[in-house]
Amino acid sequence: MRPERLLEIARRNDYPLPCATVEELRELYRFRDFRHFIDVWILTTNALRRERDFREILVDYAAEAASHGAVYLEAIFSPAERVRRGADWDEIYTGFCDGVEEARSLHGVEVRLTPDISRGITLEEAADTVRYAARYATRGVVGVGLGGLEAQFPPEGYAESFALARELGLASVPHAGEAAGAKSVQGAIEHLHADRIRHGVRALEDPGLISEIVGRGIVLDVCPLSNLRTGVVATIADHPLPHLLAAGVQCSISTDDPAMFDTDLATDYAAACSFGHNPKVFYDAGVTGALCDHPTRARLVAIGEHYDWDALPGSFPNAR
Repeated sequence: MRPERLLEIARRNDYPLPCATVEELRELYRFRDFRHFIDVWILTTNALRRERDFREILVDYAAEAASHGAVYLEAIFSPAERVRRGADWDEIYTGFCDGVEEARSLHGVEVRLTPDISRGITLEEAADTVRYAARYATRGVVGVGLGGLEAQFPPEGYAESFALARELGLASVPHAGEAAGAKSVQGAIEHLHADRIRHGVRALEDPGLISEIVGRGIVLDVCPLSNLRTGVVATIADHPLPHLLAAGVQCSISTDDPAMFDTDLATDYAAACSFGHNPKVFYDAGVTGALCDHPTRARLVAIGEHYDWDALPGSFPNAR
C-alpha cells in the first residue's frame, strides 16, 4: 500500500499505526534488512480487515501500474496473514476479485491473482490458502505462490500444499533464489513443480540449474530494485540479469513491493534496460510465463507486436 491509502484504511478500521503522517510512514518503510522488511510489511498490512480494504488496494495497484503502461498483472497477496489477524477468508478473496473487475472497468488492466502461502504458517493454513484460491478460480485466481522468509523456510516443506494446488488446477509460482541461493530454486522446481519462479536470480550460482531452467522454459520474474534494496546486489550494475539472459533464461520484469522498495514499473524496466536490452525482450518473457487464458494471451501477443518499443525513453531518473 502507498502511505496515503494505508493511513486512510488504518483510520477507518481503528488500527493503531506507529505513525500518523505520510512522511512518517515513508520513513517507516525504510527497512534495515530482509527480516525487518517482513516485520514492517506485517505491521502495515495488519490494517487490512474488510472486503472494501482489499478491493481498494487492488484497484490502486492496477491504476499505478496502468500509469506506467501495464496491460496485464499477476498480483500477489498473503491471505493467511490477514486471517490470523481476524479477517475472513471469503472477504479477502471476494475483495481482491471485486478489485479485479473494477480495475478492468476503470483502468483497462487485466489482473490475475496468485495468493502466497506465507512461509512459517501451518500446513493447515497453507491448505486453506489453496482451497480458497481454487474456489475463486473462476474470478481470476490462477496460481499459488510461496513468499516470506526464504532462508528460514525452504520450499520442500510446502510440497504437500503445492501438490494440492496442482490437483485443484492452480499453477505454482513460488519465490526462490533471492534471500537464499540456488538450492532454494532447485527445491522449488523439484518439490513445488514451479511453473515460474519469482526472483530466481541466484540460480546463477549453479550452472547445471541454469541449464535445467532453460531446458524447461521456466520464466524468472526478476525485480532489479527489490534485489538492490534487500542487498542481493550492491548496485544495479552488479545485477545478474545480463548473465541470465546471456545463458538463455527468459526473464520478465516486476516490482515486487513497489511502495516499500521505492520503485515502480518504469523504474524497474529502466534498470533492466540499462544493460542494453530492448524492453520487448522482457515483455515477451512475461507473456510466455503468464498464467492467463488463450484469448488474453493472444491479445497480449498482439499488443507486443504492434507497440513501438523503440520510441520508449532510454532511461528514467529513479533507476538508481
